[in-house]
Amino acid sequence: MKIGILSSGGDCPGINATIRGVGKTALMNYGMTVLGIHNGFSGLMDIDVEELSERSLSGLLNLGGTILGTSREKPFKHADRNQKPDMICLNYDKLGLDCLVCIGGNGTQKTADKLSRMGLNVIGVPKTIDNDVWGTDITFGFDTAVNIATEAIDRLHSTASAHKRVMVVEVMGHHAGWIALYAGMAGGADVILMPEIKFDIRKVNEVILERFRRGKPYSIVVLAEGIRVNSKKRPVDYLTYSIEEATHIETRETVLGYIQRGGNPSPFDRNLATRLGGHATELIDEKAFGRMVCLQDSRISSIPLAEVSGKLKLVTPDHDLIKQGRRMGISFGEKDGE
Repeated sequence: MKIGILSSGGDCPGINATIRGVGKTALMNYGMTVLGIHNGFSGLMDIDVEELSERSLSGLLNLGGTILGTSREKPFKHADRNQKPDMICLNYDKLGLDCLVCIGGNGTQKTADKLSRMGLNVIGVPKTIDNDVWGTDITFGFDTAVNIATEAIDRLHSTASAHKRVMVVEVMGHHAGWIALYAGMAGGADVILMPEIKFDIRKVNEVILERFRRGKPYSIVVLAEGIRVNSKKRPVDYLTYSIEEATHIETRETVLGYIQRGGNPSPFDRNLATRLGGHATELIDEKAFGRMVCLQDSRISSIPLAEVSGKLKLVTPDHDLIKQGRRMGISFGEKDGE
C-alpha cells in the first residue's frame, strides 16, 4: 500500500512524533510506501511531496513544529470549492495513494470527512493545543501547552507578590477554555475566565478586593483569549484596565501567545502522538477508512469522521476541576448563585 501524510492548520508540539509514529509503523511493520505531503492540503493540490524513509523519520520524536510544513488551506471553503477538492481527488489518484492521513484540528477533520464522502480513503489524527476536538479525551499538544502556561504563571506569582500587583495572564483558547482551566488550576490562579462560562467583571473585582482585605495584596487572573467582553478592547486589555480602575491595585498584563505552541513536546505528548500514529497505520492495514483515531478512557481507539465534523469539545460547568476550584475559593467570574 502507498499512503500520504499531511499536517494542516496551526503548528503544534507532537506533529513530528505523529509523522514518525505513522511512518515508521507503515514502513517497518506493514511494508508500506509513505509519501510526506508538504504544506497541508496545498501540497496535495500542487503535488509537493517526498517519499519518507526510515532515515528521514529519525530524530523527530522530540522535535517541535512539523517537517512537512503546514498551511491553513481549506479547500471546501472558498468560491472555487468544487475545483480544489476535485484537484485533490485527481492528484490522490495520480500519486497512487491508497490512503491519506490528515493530522490536524477541527477544520482539518471536517475537511477529511468531506474528502472521505467524495470517495477518498482517509484517516484523521486529532491535534490542537486547545484540546477542543470532539471525540477524544486529550489531543497531543495540549499537555505541552499547559506545562508552558503553568510555568509562566508560576513565575508571575513571584513578581506579583513582590510588587503587590494583579497579574492578568492571557492563554490561548478561542472557543474552549481547557488551557485556562488546567494551567490556571495548576498554577494557583485566583480567578480563571473561560469562553464557556459567562463572567461578571464586578464579581472579579470583588474577589480581588476581598483578597486584599484578607491580607493578600496580589492576585493572579488567568483568561482564555476567547472570553467575551462588552468592549472594543481586547479581553486582556479590558480586564487589566477594568480591574485597576475599580480596585486601585496596580495591574499588569502578560500575553503568552505563540510561545504555547512552540518548542519540544512533553513526554506525555510524545507518547500520545506515537500511539495515535501507530493506530492510524493499523486502521489503514485493516482498510477501516473514514475514521479519526482518538484517546478514550486511556485507550487508543477510533470513531467515524462523520461524528467529529462540525463539533467542538467544550469545558462544562460541572467539570471536576471547576467544582474543586470553587470549593477552594477560586473564582470563575460568575455571580453568586449562577
